Amino acid sequence: MDAFYASVEVRERPELAGLPVLVGGTGGRGVVAAASYEARARGISSAMPMARALRLCPDAVVLSPRFELYGEVSAQIRAIFDSVTPLVEPLSLDEAFLDVRGSVRLFGPPERIAADIRARIRDELGLPASVGIAPNKFLAKLCSQKAKPDGVVHLRAADVDAYLAPLGVRDLWGVGEKTAERLARFGVRTVGDLRQLPADTLRRLVGEAMATQLTALGRGEDGRTVVPHQAAKGMSAEETFDADVDDPQVLRRELLRLSERVARRLRRSHASGRTITLKLRYANFQTVTRSVTLDYPIDDATQLYRHAGELLDGLRLQRVRVRLIGVGVSKLGPGDAARQLSLTDDDRWQQIERAADAARDRFGELAVTRGTLLADDEVPRGGSDDHDH
Repeated sequence: MDAFYASVEVRERPELAGLPVLVGGTGGRGVVAAASYEARARGISSAMPMARALRLCPDAVVLSPRFELYGEVSAQIRAIFDSVTPLVEPLSLDEAFLDVRGSVRLFGPPERIAADIRARIRDELGLPASVGIAPNKFLAKLCSQKAKPDGVVHLRAADVDAYLAPLGVRDLWGVGEKTAERLARFGVRTVGDLRQLPADTLRRLVGEAMATQLTALGRGEDGRTVVPHQAAKGMSAEETFDADVDDPQVLRRELLRLSERVARRLRRSHASGRTITLKLRYANFQTVTRSVTLDYPIDDATQLYRHAGELLDGLRLQRVRVRLIGVGVSKLGPGDAARQLSLTDDDRWQQIERAADAARDRFGELAVTRGTLLADDEVPRGGSDDHDH
């Protein structure tokens, strides 16, 4: 998808069409999660600090992310993919590999399939998409990037060598800025240059494993197959504060908020988990994690918060300044695997949380919240992030 979050927001607010739109955190440490192509033309890119982005483009429209909305749209896009082939491997909310070899007899050649998919996404969802068609995953991913915005690049097997040769080495997976600089010192700037470099020299420059990978990618080789969607092994959420926090009550309240988010996503996915992980990043950027594995799976915020709070207490912070806090659940299983209650157990909070789910589904996310979380103005919140991993 092209500038997915920003494109969804413009679809929801057509008056923003043609304007530079940024989606992301608005605090001092907020970052750009997505930028419209009008904003990208001003030098803005994803993961750029929001403050820097606004210096480059002071007239940009900045919107807070709405991950639930993006998830709903992603599911609609996935339904279109699934109607073409069962071999769909999602990479993220807005990107996936499709193996269409078994679909050509029904839907025509790959370029026709790509055109139909893009047309359906635009007609049914009002969004632009770009497609790369190639013999393997690496090349298809590369072509999809070259196709942006709103285009198609079809690379046939016979044309792979000629297509790759003039491209920069940064187009190869795994080549970052430092690796590219190291290669450039030896005159290696393009894929064609890389092919001419002696194998021993390449190994000395980047190591055995990276040299093997770059040699294969430089020839356009990638033996990985498309693996249909695998269930997430864990879910987590974290918050980066605008200003470092040393107040235990603020940390506790944010931990409860994150526990609510993770638990709600668990229930929506009909999942539960046994391992709870607490993550903290201090003001000096040191990151610590603590985990506990339960005898039974959970999917409710009350228990998740209780166990995460015990992990927080165990750190004995004593007013240590905290930059980021996160909570996660792993060792997932089906939601119906949740612990059977004994006669002495109290499941009232579980019932309340499920009733709250129903209210939020009907009336919106703000319909029901915990009283403790009403003091939002006291929480110096910055950028938030949710993960399925």
